[in-house]
Amino acid sequence: MNNRLKGRPHWDSERIRALRCHLGLTQSEMAGKLGTRQQTISEWETGMYRPRGASATLLSIVAEQAKFGYEAIPSPKTPKKS
Repeated sequence: MNNRLKGRPHWDSERIRALRCHLGLTQSEMAGKLGTRQQTISEWETGMYRPRGASATLLSIVAEQAKFGYEAIPSPKTPKKS
């Protein structure tokens, strides 16, 4: 059975960092708003861990209330050497 909700964003490191910047918050400030530690925000943003469960849901609620429209920015491609 698939427990994912339709339309629920996938919270990867880039999306989390983009949301935090959109909100104009430091990692510590965002941690305070989410009820977690600054280290947790850092671990999410570096890709060490991903938010899950209540944390992922809370990020989705915050993003929706902030009218956060995330679009992935493609990483610059390194030109191949000929």
